[in-house]
Amino acid sequence: MSNPADQLYERLLVLRFQAGDEVAFAELVARYAPRLRYFLRKLLGDHHAAEDALQEAWLDVTRSISRLGDAGAFAAWVYRIARDRASRRLRRKGRVVATIDGEGPACEPSDDDPLLSAERAEAIHAALDRLSPEHREALVLRFLEGMSYEDMSRVVGRPTGTVRSRLHYARRALRDALEREGITP
Repeated sequence: MSNPADQLYERLLVLRFQAGDEVAFAELVARYAPRLRYFLRKLLGDHHAAEDALQEAWLDVTRSISRLGDAGAFAAWVYRIARDRASRRLRRKGRVVATIDGEGPACEPSDDDPLLSAERAEAIHAALDRLSPEHREALVLRFLEGMSYEDMSRVVGRPTGTVRSRLHYARRALRDALEREGITP
């Protein structure tokens, strides 16, 4: 969300939600739920677990929204809550969400390339699913969610340099996985 007017509107939604406005909360849910669902699905590997974690995350958001000091930090804050919920679920199963330790997407889409249709997108998502949790998390936050390194750092609780480094290795792992499938990034 790079549009300044959209950023301002979202800050206002957060402030209204903090003041108890349920309509503002519903709009924030509508804006974030699909992306959070995808993020959780990539972390948990299970649609049903992702749905449950998403509901738990929204409950956590409603309980603690008053403690959010900067309305502009809502995106990183809500992703951090969702990530924490995923981590709890994975710990109960004996697995953990690894933390995130190049610029531009690992695979640059082209509108005039007919091969980048559903088949190529499916191959990219399948390759993404085969990556380690830390690499999936890095790629999803940066390239699918468009987060800055600083926001990613807030979400995963690691220094920005670590985030950059892990993202570099994640891009390399995705490129290698795609090349093994015969897809040139």
